[in-house]
Amino acid sequence: MRKDVLKIVVIGHVDHGKSTLIGRLLLDTDSLPDEKITEIKRICKELGKETELAYLVDQLKEEREHAITIDTTQIFFKTHRRNYVIIDAPGHVEFIKNMLTGASLAEAAILMIDVQEGVMEQTRRHAYLINFLGLNRVIVVFNKMDLIDYKKERFDKVKTELLKFLGNLKIKPFFLIPVSAKEGTNLSKKSQKMNWYKGPTLLKALDSLKLNTNIVKRPLRFPIQDIYEINGEKIIVGRIASGMVKQGQEVVLCPSFKGTRINSIRVFGKRNKTKAKAGESIGLTFNRPLFVKRGEVVAQKETPPKLTNRFKGNIFWMSDKPLYINKTITLRCAAQKVECGVEKIEKRIDPSRLETIQVNAKELKRNEIGIVVLKTKKMIVMERFNFIEELGRFILEQQNQVCAGGIITEKLLA
Repeated sequence: MRKDVLKIVVIGHVDHGKSTLIGRLLLDTDSLPDEKITEIKRICKELGKETELAYLVDQLKEEREHAITIDTTQIFFKTHRRNYVIIDAPGHVEFIKNMLTGASLAEAAILMIDVQEGVMEQTRRHAYLINFLGLNRVIVVFNKMDLIDYKKERFDKVKTELLKFLGNLKIKPFFLIPVSAKEGTNLSKKSQKMNWYKGPTLLKALDSLKLNTNIVKRPLRFPIQDIYEINGEKIIVGRIASGMVKQGQEVVLCPSFKGTRINSIRVFGKRNKTKAKAGESIGLTFNRPLFVKRGEVVAQKETPPKLTNRFKGNIFWMSDKPLYINKTITLRCAAQKVECGVEKIEKRIDPSRLETIQVNAKELKRNEIGIVVLKTKKMIVMERFNFIEELGRFILEQQNQVCAGGIITEKLLA
């Protein structure tokens, strides 16, 4: 039986234990080869430290020496229920670009809080960003319970403070779980040290999260990521963003609306399929020769997308150079790449204080949230984020450097 795959981003303030938590999950699910554990023990000995679970995750030499995670890392583990991809996102303020990139790939989030320190600036900023990116499956983990002797009173105090803040964002966590990542308490097994806690362990909570099945019911959208030619046959490859595709189905390529029919559905290293659904990475062949290029979107003939060149979106600006009105910049949405201009900056927002800095602003500065109106130089396929996520997320680039990430909240008239 094929297992589901759930992508999770682990976020929170620096040094609140994200990497240690992930290391413990890998150990508890037998997801690490023996040689990796041996390597980590050797490295820790060379650095003059006790074996730390965080080093299972912090692979880079700089991270080990400076004790901070500086890049997003994708890690795989599985339970009897499903397979997981964990995206470890940096907590340090200087690495927020990587955190945003990691969160944009995820379907759920684990927000970690050091129960001793409580809610910190990066806790607030990361919570704001996952809300901004539309991540509504959130589990809050209160870490380092061993350092407060597993006392319920301190847990309740920090929980109350956090829930008040999250309530302002309209974030309702699915679970609030006290743990000790270092000791392995309440991750895969419960402990008598917290017999006052009646909820599930972290792994049980993760397994109980339900995937978004509605995306399969949406119209077919298949962004073309590449075109391979094998033995004279052209194979169109990509990941199905929404809906379902079937062999023999009539489809159109957008934005040109050229019509064709699906001849075959290919999966690398496996037998051909007769149908595939949202989330699957596949190859397609068509029943007749057709000029196809990267960035086009395959859609079902009956419900093609409505193209647009204007939309409203929320963006997080990451460049040292401000974003100005009328500035020309490169937009990427799925595999589409197009030049666009900034028509309007409706609001500038401080993500750490949740305050509107300015309405109808002329610029957006580094680490600020903006509600903006963008206009592309040509018509493209895009959707509201809450309708089809993959076609509702975008990034902005200048000089081949990512300077912003965002979501589409409204399609506007061209």
